Amino acid sequence: MASTKDYLNYILEQLSDLDGVTYRAMMGEYIIYYEGKVIGGIYDNRFLVKPVKSAVELMPDAQYELPYDGAKEMLLADADNKDLLNELIPAVAAELPEKRK
Repeated sequence: MASTKDYLNYILEQLSDLDGVTYRAMMGEYIIYYEGKVIGGIYDNRFLVKPVKSAVELMPDAQYELPYDGAKEMLLADADNKDLLNELIPAVAAELPEKRK
């Protein structure tokens, strides 16, 4: 099942307090970027983020889920918790390496 544009728009609205959030459509799903870094994506209308240390600490009860067959597990973010998302996304990005030039 592909993700819907409505769900993408909902996530983008939840993240609207953050500058630097972008996305790219990919095979019916959406990759989410923050300041040029891939922090997660929308897969089957689920907002999944990379399971870096800060994400695990901010969401200790989050479920690990596969975005698609053969992928690494990611954390299922609480898409309805805007305050958490606005803290989570910059924290995840801060742990990721700088993008390659």
